[in-house]
Amino acid sequence: MIRKSLITFAVTLLLCSSFNPVDRVIAQQPTGANPKMSAEEKTRVIKLLKDSEKETLDAIAQLSDAQWTFKAAPDKWSVGETSEHILLAEGLLFAQVTKALNTAPNPDWEAKTKGKTEFLEQVMPSRTGKAQAPEAIVPTGKLTKTEFITRFKEVRTNTMKFTETTDLPLKAHTVEHPFPVFNTLNAYQWLIYIPLHNQRHNKQIAEVMANAGFPRK
Repeated sequence: MIRKSLITFAVTLLLCSSFNPVDRVIAQQPTGANPKMSAEEKTRVIKLLKDSEKETLDAIAQLSDAQWTFKAAPDKWSVGETSEHILLAEGLLFAQVTKALNTAPNPDWEAKTKGKTEFLEQVMPSRTGKAQAPEAIVPTGKLTKTEFITRFKEVRTNTMKFTETTDLPLKAHTVEHPFPVFNTLNAYQWLIYIPLHNQRHNKQIAEVMANAGFPRK
């Protein structure tokens, strides 16, 4: 139940995202733990971003139009729709990073976000606890494979550049969540959410392609 609630709440919060750039981050030296990404954490996020992107692009590289649009059932997503969802969600998830960084540092960030990175890493890549996506990230099914690849690479390049170059105290900046099970996530946790969400839906792509009715070349 907790797993399903976490995913439902996290996806619902994306509707509150903003695409405004990070104009200003209020710097503050906190007491206690270092609010910046460690070298190991940065390396991990970069690897997850690269690996999940490659997995998506490798999976769809040779698909025909018929395979791209195949749906196992009317209420199921095609590979194309699942891919589009990954793209849309990345924009909204990164907007949550931006939203957090545009707020003053949270003096209680360490206590309020403790253990939630590990929780995300446990539940997001799995295909358990499925939740209905909010309207903002429901795919239209109109993107061609070529269009998706172009836009996906652009968005991921921006996410990667931020991850590689930022020295901001990501963990000190948080966004309050309206539900008790989640409450608060920091900017670092929203950032790592991006490739974890990508991994989750890469599994969905694999499920579509494994369907008995999936067109074969």
